[in-house]
Amino acid sequence: MAKRIVNLTVNGRVREDAVAEHTLLLDYLREQLGLTGTKKGCDGGECGACTVLVDGKPQLSCLTLACRCEGRDVQTIEAQAQAGRLSALQTAFHEKLGTQCGFCTPGMIMAAQALLLRQPDPSEDEIREALSGNICRCTGYVKIIEAVQAAAAVLAHAAGEPA
Repeated sequence: MAKRIVNLTVNGRVREDAVAEHTLLLDYLREQLGLTGTKKGCDGGECGACTVLVDGKPQLSCLTLACRCEGRDVQTIEAQAQAGRLSALQTAFHEKLGTQCGFCTPGMIMAAQALLLRQPDPSEDEIREALSGNICRCTGYVKIIEAVQAAAAVLAHAAGEPA
């Protein structure tokens, strides 16, 4: 099994690791780095549970080779909380009951984070579109959308913008 050295940044930490060329980003994160917040769902890019951010954009880690992330910035759900405090999205998902079993939640939050990075005040349609690649088997998505709207309002308030 051929390995190569991959240089990338994961959750703000510069990494240099030997990675088998066929290793999926999902497996690299979970097995090599111990970042188990990224979930293995369908293994085929259909459910979105494995969504991470690569250079600020949502990426399905079950379809991405770790080697293809050379020189890139990867963020997982573990990067959301800072200094032991939940992020605005994590807090909103908790307070607005946007989670049920919680399996899809990391992928949903990462997809929502990507949306809020590019569109701080998204419409409901924009939220639905951004989350369209993420399947939740437990909710009707209403609480998830409310959570993203609540997080957007909190972030806008923190930035001094009208909510």
